[in-house]
Amino acid sequence: MSRYVLRRLLVAIPSLLIATFIIFALPRLIPGDVVQLMLEDKAYGKDLDDLRAKLGLNRPVPEQYVAWLGQIARGDLGESLWTKRPVVEELARRLPVSLELGLLSLIFAIAIAVPIGVLAAARQDTVTDYVTRSLAIVGLSVPGFWIATLVLIVPAILWGWIPRRPFVEISRDPWAHLTNLVLPAAILGIASAAAILRLTRATLLEALRQDYVRTAWAKGHRERAVVLKHALKNALVPVVTVLGLQVSAILGGTVIFETIFGLPGMGRFLFDAINQRDYPVIQGVNLLIVAVVVVVNLVVDACYALLDPRIRY
Repeated sequence: MSRYVLRRLLVAIPSLLIATFIIFALPRLIPGDVVQLMLEDKAYGKDLDDLRAKLGLNRPVPEQYVAWLGQIARGDLGESLWTKRPVVEELARRLPVSLELGLLSLIFAIAIAVPIGVLAAARQDTVTDYVTRSLAIVGLSVPGFWIATLVLIVPAILWGWIPRRPFVEISRDPWAHLTNLVLPAAILGIASAAAILRLTRATLLEALRQDYVRTAWAKGHRERAVVLKHALKNALVPVVTVLGLQVSAILGGTVIFETIFGLPGMGRFLFDAINQRDYPVIQGVNLLIVAVVVVVNLVVDACYALLDPRIRY
């Protein structure tokens, strides 16, 4: 098991290195000059050159990239061009909000999708199966940001009430803090729940047709024991794969949902940084997201070996 995880970790290192190059290059392809934006057309010539030299933007891009990798190795993600604070400090304040939002979304998706997917497979071609499959298609088809916008606008138009509250820190009021996150987390998890539901149903149906399941039925086991004990465990391997992919989708969704619901998380910070051409922040946030995705993929690989001991590197 440990050798399996170690080999997967070694494979992840080149992927992470390639991701750092993409993260570094993409912000520099955004139209606009960050120095000109910072000075707001109030300076020309030497002032622009001096600020570029101060920020290190006057050096060749490969040299900037190597210097940035050196900073990462020291745990330094640079300083925000706008807030003038270290990016690490900015992320430390905002990361917990994004992690809470993403974790709640994932819990919502799993808690809804897996039981309903199991029920749909156990009641194949019944009314319950048709209804759950239709709801899954709707969940995959309707954009989450559209649902979030409707949730905010429709109550305001009909009843003059907006289900969006000022953000409250968890240290001040844990319950109010949780209520800030429940609604966006539920909406953000809808698409993930729909994808997991469909796959859970499909893989469980395939597992229920295997010979070992027929043997369990022939031995007289109850339906609950056959479905949950014998078939579900083997059916969960593809579901875990999709679950790992949904983590990256949820992290990407936090950018939109934190902006819509006014949450001071990492996604909203990235959105503001893109508008301001704040290179260090854009690079730091994306690097953190990539690192989280790589770690999640390693956890998914470890879950493979736990669910099915026959799986090897």
